Amino acid sequence: MKALRLSAPGGLDKLSVTDIEDPGAPKRGEIRVRIRASSLNYHDLVVVSGRSPVADGRIPMSDGAGIVEAVGEGVNEFAPGDAVVSCFFPFWMDGEPVIADFSQTPGDGIDGYAREVVVTPATHFTRAPKGYSHCEAATLTTAGLTAWRALVIDGGLKAGDFVLLLGTGGVSIFALQIAKAAGAICIVTSSSNEKLARARALGADFTINYRETENWAKAVLELTGGRGVDHVVEVGGSGTLPQSIEACRVGGHIALIGVLTGRGGEIPTGLLIRRQQRLQGLIVGNRKRQQDFIRALDEAHIRPVIDRIFPVDKTAEAFRYEMSGGHFGKICLEI
Repeated sequence: MKALRLSAPGGLDKLSVTDIEDPGAPKRGEIRVRIRASSLNYHDLVVVSGRSPVADGRIPMSDGAGIVEAVGEGVNEFAPGDAVVSCFFPFWMDGEPVIADFSQTPGDGIDGYAREVVVTPATHFTRAPKGYSHCEAATLTTAGLTAWRALVIDGGLKAGDFVLLLGTGGVSIFALQIAKAAGAICIVTSSSNEKLARARALGADFTINYRETENWAKAVLELTGGRGVDHVVEVGGSGTLPQSIEACRVGGHIALIGVLTGRGGEIPTGLLIRRQQRLQGLIVGNRKRQQDFIRALDEAHIRPVIDRIFPVDKTAEAFRYEMSGGHFGKICLEI
């Protein structure tokens, strides 16, 4: 069978499709899954670019969706033919966070889903939403669940809340769809007026071009009558966090999920304290939360926004497209 491997020390030129041994039949408690799709995330880019050292020959991609081909003894949750999607933290079943690194994350600490077939414990997957394509399902593992946890689990999102979403990448667009389904009021920022128009078409109530309006926090305060937003989905990190703190209401919630502007920098901690805000760092979520999210998707009829789909042998090209920043929503791989 075929798989995509990354040669150390990494880099897009170090990705190659190779033959690997078929994993065979599932043992007790395992399932055999034919992988059909994956999706690109910033974390995957960090891995394949060599910024996060991994084992030589690592199979990348943290997201995987496909069809169950066989189940091992004792597996009752799945049956052959079921559409399934992988878990970002396959050993974190439920409860509070139990891991602070990526040693158990597919495509990083362990081999990922850029391959045709996997045999894993059944608990490494959940069912996919009803009627989703494999590419749509593959967007849920990382981006979708992150947005769900940021707003619903950690944020306690409710109808009428103001939500500020930075950018139009996979997490932010998922968060826009989730927030609108919950009856929230959404403000989206981007440097592209074309992308902002697409965000409005998806339901964004207000949009701000941060290149045209450098002090976008002030604009957010004006849009909220000086109060500030209830939630911020913060993907930028140190470069945007000061304005996010300013734009968030007293007692509001900031979900820190990304560091696109860098890992270090000055943060106005005094303002954060005075405004008594809750700054919550998070990385995706556990299997139980993914199951809850998928049940909600089945009821809300939300469909992921997919910008482009690449074949797996064009993975390097797909990552170059991600690096260009031209995408709106998710980029996927067909396997």
